[in-house]
Amino acid sequence: MTDTPEWRISDTPIPYPEALSTMEKRVACIRDGSAGEMVWLLEHPSLYTAGTSAKEADLLDPTRFPVYRAGRGGQYTYHGPGQRIAYTMLDLRQRGPDVRCFVHNLEEWIIRALASFNVKGERREGRVGIWVDRGGGREDKVAAVGVRIRRWVTFHGISINVEPALEHFTGIVPCGIDAQNLGVTSLVDLGLPVTMTDLDVALRDSFDGVFGGVR
Repeated sequence: MTDTPEWRISDTPIPYPEALSTMEKRVACIRDGSAGEMVWLLEHPSLYTAGTSAKEADLLDPTRFPVYRAGRGGQYTYHGPGQRIAYTMLDLRQRGPDVRCFVHNLEEWIIRALASFNVKGERREGRVGIWVDRGGGREDKVAAVGVRIRRWVTFHGISINVEPALEHFTGIVPCGIDAQNLGVTSLVDLGLPVTMTDLDVALRDSFDGVFGGVR
């Protein structure tokens, strides 16, 4: 195994079933030693995914976009153009078999990448994902985390809102959060002209500082 995962960037939106199939195959290969780790950066066409804790009542508009059972942890979330997905297929047998540490590292990865654009991303107790303080008691979610681990090999990962259509989040209760002072934002909504390529560079640059190499 090499110390550095393979990095793959897809330039066109990848249908969710295709992405899931690709991840499943890669995870099996990582597990049996026939392939190395991979970080896959992509976008999806507009869709909703339901994690293992999703509640049907949180799907407010079930006919708006395709809905997929994701197999990852968490509740409902939206994926679509303008949102960077980073699927992380990493071998925790080599990196340390600690699920809580892995999720914390995913959050830290997002926080450091956002800091490249002077965005202060923060964790919140009892709320999944990374949040930004909008002032006046309002907080908006800018990134989501949802993972699955099979025999200590990880898949699924994170999503960061660069410039998605934020209105598309209204078809669900995102991650079960429906308080009036909580919402969803993006880097462009925050007034930052960040491109997908800009974010990809930030993610790549901050990865090793968080995850390091394999043992």
